[in-house]
Amino acid sequence: MSTPRTGAPADRLQALLEPAVTAAGYDLEAVRVSQVARRRRVEVTVDGDQGVSLDAVSDLTRVVSDVLDGPEGAAVMGDQPYLLEVSSPGTDRPLTLPKHWRRAKGRLVRCVLRNGGDVTGRVLDSDEDGVLLEVAGKKKGQTEERRLAFADVAKARVEIEFSRKDDETDDLAASGDVDGDFEGDDDGAADDIDLADADEAEEG
Repeated sequence: MSTPRTGAPADRLQALLEPAVTAAGYDLEAVRVSQVARRRRVEVTVDGDQGVSLDAVSDLTRVVSDVLDGPEGAAVMGDQPYLLEVSSPGTDRPLTLPKHWRRAKGRLVRCVLRNGGDVTGRVLDSDEDGVLLEVAGKKKGQTEERRLAFADVAKARVEIEFSRKDDETDDLAASGDVDGDFEGDDDGAADDIDLADADEAEEG
């Protein structure tokens, strides 16, 4: 019978899962572990430059589940059953790293500056040091480009545009609205749960 080691489960799972997620071609953004009744809920957030499709979430759910059910995963999780949720980040995720800005290309963002001002514009391009935005010009209806250094940005988020129509809005992964669930049994095995029945399965 396996027993969990000491230490924060989320931190240990982050280190354990990251190589597997990276090998699949994605980034492991976060791992959260919480207690729900008599089982643990493991929430894994993944992202990629091209977003995360529903098929990718399904594949990554199996990848993560295999790791959790392996010897090292069992050493962290113990014998307690678990519910695994794999999803992509929502649009309200703060833009804190260069890769977040790169993936926000074409989107409208609001930046709060360290000097107290704020700037709203569409991301045209970005690099390791800053971002190029398309912002409103001095004359009505005109736009201009503005470069912001990341060092000057206190916080930034993508602005949700309900009226804007483009191909990206059809990609559920771009908005973080895709997720996959696996439920671990008492013996550590993982059962596939239909996504449409995930909420019902969780309640049961």
